[in-house]
Amino acid sequence: MICRVCGGIMEDRVTDVPFKVGDTNIVIVKGLPVIQCSQCHEYVLADTVMAGVDRILESVDKAAELEVVRYAA
Repeated sequence: MICRVCGGIMEDRVTDVPFKVGDTNIVIVKGLPVIQCSQCHEYVLADTVMAGVDRILESVDKAAELEVVRYAA
């Protein structure tokens, strides 16, 4: 797969990704499988992974300013 931003090679990787879920709320999902560019680090999530992220983000504590959650497939 070719990166749509820089034309670099996209590779399967596991990384940590922050998601902003409210005005002052951030959730960091650790161990997230992504397809990431080796040059510019742009990433893409597979549909099945994004569905899992959606479930995680729906279940987080909305009162917490920062929450760290491990991704489990």
